[in-house]
Amino acid sequence: MGLIENLHRRVDALAGWPIIHDLAQRQARDAFVANRDQNLFYGIHSTWEEAVAAAQSFGKAGYDNSKSAQLYDHRVRMDQHDYPSLYWLTRSLEEGLTGVFDVGGAIGIKFLAFREHFGRWPNSLWRVNDVPAMVAHGRGLAAQRGDAERLQFTDRFEDGEGMDVLFASGVLQYLPRTLGDLLSSYRRLPKRIIINTAAIHTEHEFFTVNSLGTAFCPYRVQTQASLVRGLSALGYKIRETWINPDKPLVIPYRPDYSLRQYCGFCLDQKS
Repeated sequence: MGLIENLHRRVDALAGWPIIHDLAQRQARDAFVANRDQNLFYGIHSTWEEAVAAAQSFGKAGYDNSKSAQLYDHRVRMDQHDYPSLYWLTRSLEEGLTGVFDVGGAIGIKFLAFREHFGRWPNSLWRVNDVPAMVAHGRGLAAQRGDAERLQFTDRFEDGEGMDVLFASGVLQYLPRTLGDLLSSYRRLPKRIIINTAAIHTEHEFFTVNSLGTAFCPYRVQTQASLVRGLSALGYKIRETWINPDKPLVIPYRPDYSLRQYCGFCLDQKS
């Protein structure tokens, strides 16, 4: 039985016992605050600002710190849910698109995970965009490995303008603005957008708080309609969609807002 199904059963069992339900909620919150090594979620909020305030009430808020920057030092292998995005990245290179702007790419974890598949394109450029602490750490590691020429880092989203492919894996939920809103400042848009592990709900748009173990971060959950609408307004059309069934999102005692899976998309500029 999956996490979501277990959560449904627990909610039903506690519905007639408000005292026990309140105790269980407190226990869930305490476990969330004490978390050091898991990926947990807590609470429902209607705005980004509310989620930021909630994150600050739990402890260290935000991803831009040295401990969070080291979270991915050993996560440089492919995950099961990476294969659809790898397909579209290699296909992009085969079609002559050059330059990947990896939004939220940490230390270049997907560049490292995929690099053996990019051997036919030794001159392709991969530029990671992330928070300053992660950029500094990733840049140092890349220099140690000898990757600094091909693997670049920036903490400015503007530095992706003019690159052919925008790649966003597991990051849209951490951005204070939607991807469509961010891209609206570009005069030259990427020709292709590849999105993987996006938090997409079938009905609700909301914010929650994510505990990384090193910090608490506001976390955006969108509907597919709102995500696609923002990008369609910039002239993009969907080429393919997929699901990441190995990634649920469980919000304690809110099964109506929890996710069974994440989603991925490939979008191209309309001709």
